[in-house]
Amino acid sequence: MRVLLIEDEPRIRAFVARGLTAEGLLVDESVDGRAGLHRALEERYDLVILDLLLPALDGLSVLRALHEFRPELPVLVLSARSDLPTKLRGFELGATDYLPKPFSFEELLARVRVQLKRNGTPNEKNVVHAGGLALDLAARRAHLGEKITDLSAREFQLLRYLVEHAGEIVSRERLLSEVWGYHFDPCSNVVDVCIRRLRKKLGAHAPIETVRHAGYRVSAP
Repeated sequence: MRVLLIEDEPRIRAFVARGLTAEGLLVDESVDGRAGLHRALEERYDLVILDLLLPALDGLSVLRALHEFRPELPVLVLSARSDLPTKLRGFELGATDYLPKPFSFEELLARVRVQLKRNGTPNEKNVVHAGGLALDLAARRAHLGEKITDLSAREFQLLRYLVEHAGEIVSRERLLSEVWGYHFDPCSNVVDVCIRRLRKKLGAHAPIETVRHAGYRVSAP
């Protein structure tokens, strides 16, 4: 399990990182909001622990962006701002938990474990399978073997459509219509570009087959 800690106060950052590492978690650290947001969007994490009073970009702005672009990623706010309006604003912007400073490490660890447990195992009701691929509809993640891949909104929509029509050859025109909403062929290569991104993310065993002059197909379960 990977945790991103976005905290500018050195003593708190070291204290939390050391404690979570001792519990077997992989902890990355960022010291300002802008760098932390970039890292959270570019890399795969199971949890973000976020201070609100940050340099470069404040924590509420980070929270807003994470909720927009990575809504499946749980965020535990750890802040000296303990007033009720700030807490409510934090939850409104997508925080999944809120722990005021000062705090005990035992309570923080208990809350971290709850968030990781919720995020760790997909509910089978929200999972579709095809060709060795499991697509978690709630978390917008693809599971292929031991590899877990986060997907952008468009990548997810495209892969979901292919998985839900596993075994069928799906034409580019049909994908343009169903995934992009184009009801004509605008001579665009957006489908091919998105397929290439998906294959790169999923790796060498991606079950997406190109059917020449016809379209694409995902292996049936």
